[in-house]
Amino acid sequence: MSKKETKLEKARKLAEEALDRTNERIEELGDHSGHLYESLGVMQDRFDLIRNVPEEKRMEFERAKKIRLEWKQQAEKIESDYATAQAKNAGKGAAGAGAGVAVAALGPTAAMGVATTFGVASTGTAISALSGAAATNAALAWLGGGALAAGGGGMAAGEALLALSGPVGWAIAGVALLGSGALLIKGKKDKSRLEDIFTLISKRDTKSYELAIVELNERIRRIDDEAFRIDDAAERIVSFGLDYGSMSEGQQYELGSYVNLMNASIQLLVNPILGLQPKYSESDLDELISHGTVEVEQKTRPLIISLCNLLFKIDLSDADRKLIRKAFKGNKEFLEQVGLKKRDFSGSIMDVVNQALLRKYWTLENANS
Repeated sequence: MSKKETKLEKARKLAEEALDRTNERIEELGDHSGHLYESLGVMQDRFDLIRNVPEEKRMEFERAKKIRLEWKQQAEKIESDYATAQAKNAGKGAAGAGAGVAVAALGPTAAMGVATTFGVASTGTAISALSGAAATNAALAWLGGGALAAGGGGMAAGEALLALSGPVGWAIAGVALLGSGALLIKGKKDKSRLEDIFTLISKRDTKSYELAIVELNERIRRIDDEAFRIDDAAERIVSFGLDYGSMSEGQQYELGSYVNLMNASIQLLVNPILGLQPKYSESDLDELISHGTVEVEQKTRPLIISLCNLLFKIDLSDADRKLIRKAFKGNKEFLEQVGLKKRDFSGSIMDVVNQALLRKYWTLENANS
């Protein structure tokens, strides 16, 4: 007779299924993003052949071209870095079976999907929340978090902490830690309460993933629409000739509108999927520290950010926070792997996390009012 699933196991299973669906959409997004990238390439090749284009339009076109190429370079870097990480962790159980994109040999399509999802191109625009190396790290944290979730705690605890700092908080990685016994806790009552907390975390993340899937589907639809328009524009440009000065006023105006179309289309490649951005970031912590109410050691910053993402919008009592601290602090192996000592999990660390989250909630409420 099979053992009845606990509430935590049921919630975790639903979160993992939502994660798998999200990964599938990310890979699908990469396929569509690749098509848009190629369409833009054809358009840009044809534009390159046109002589005597006014400097202002030429510069705008070159900026669009640069962003497109940077996006491709970032996608290739994600693919390369992931392959390196996989080779480094070979035989260490860093990726469990059945994690979809997370454990497959990461190919160009999946890398493009991850690149688009986390907005990794250095666009310099205010819209893009992440850029360069930081965004590549976030993308790799996603892949790591996915592997951990599906592998049931197969990843080393130190890497699990990295995963926890990624988009959507990687709370599912924390759930896997608990399920694998990495968080040692004695006492039936305490263990039951900890399971209740992680059940709430799993349910929250399931909703987050489901909303992200809606956003991913909408992005795919928009990318397809833009690729069709770009293909049509590339065909029309052929009939304009190769000398801007010889074009009619209408053709010159139309050519200018196509540069605008390229700029808009490229943003669909480089702007992040907002639903998969971290709920709490480095800048949030910097903002809290700037008020002078808390002091944070450099080495504990990643831990605080991780815990803020893990516990985002989870209603906890003081006793719950003490229990969570106890669960992490009591695991010597975990502390060694994340490069921390018992004293780093001092009594104040959960107070800082609580203050950080309260400040974040206040900021969000005022932004929406």
